Amino acid sequence: MHQRKSKKILIYFFLLILVGSINNNSLNSLKIEKVKNINIFGLDKNDQKMLLYNLKSLDLKNIFFINKINIENIIESNSLVEEYNVVKKYPYTIDINVKKTNFIARINKNGKFFLIGNNGKLSNNNISEIQLPYIFGNPEIKEILQLKKIIDQSNIKYSQIENLYYFKSNRWDLKFNTNIVIKLPEKIEKETLNKISTFLENIKLENKKIVDARIKNQIIILNE
Repeated sequence: MHQRKSKKILIYFFLLILVGSINNNSLNSLKIEKVKNINIFGLDKNDQKMLLYNLKSLDLKNIFFINKINIENIIESNSLVEEYNVVKKYPYTIDINVKKTNFIARINKNGKFFLIGNNGKLSNNNISEIQLPYIFGNPEIKEILQLKKIIDQSNIKYSQIENLYYFKSNRWDLKFNTNIVIKLPEKIEKETLNKISTFLENIKLENKKIVDARIKNQIIILNE
C-alpha cells in the first residue's frame, strides 16, 4: 500500500513538472491517451467479454485519473468473481486478475434454479454442467455456506451428497447418492458429522435408509 502511494506521488510530481515546464501552446497540444487495453485473466472467454463490455461502459479516461471504485463496483457485481486485483500499467493498460468462484449447489428461488457460488452469490443455472446437490427449502445463503464449511472440515465427503433439505426449524437433512438420509440436529458440529461418518462406515443399513442424529450423542436407525 505504501509503495502504491509513493508511486502515485511520483507520477503526479512528474506531471506537475511537465505541465509547469511547457508554454501555453504546448499545453493546448498536450494529450494524455485514454485507456487502450483492459486485460482480464482468470475467466472463460465469454465471461471475459461480458465483464469487459460492462467495464467499457465507464468510458475510461486517462489512466492517471481513473476512479478505481467504479471499476471495483462492476467487478464485484459479477457473480462469478470471488477474489480479484486491479493493476494499472502505465501509460494506458489495466490488468484485472480474477479468481473464479466454485459452485457448491443449486437452489430454487421463486420457481427458477440458480447456482450458489462459494462467494455467496447466485448465478444462472445454465452456465455450469457440473453435478451439484440441490437445496430444498428457503435458507439464507450464509447458512448454506456455513453448513458447507462444517461438512468440508469433517470426514463426510460433500461430493457424495445428492440433496440438502432445509426446514424452518433451522435444521438440515442430507440425502446421499446411496439414498441414505441423515437427519441432523439444529446445532451442527464437526464432531457430530465425524461420528455419523464412522457409524456409516461400520454398519450395513440394508433396507433402513434413515439415520436420525437429532438427539445429542445418539444415532437412531429408522425404517423408510
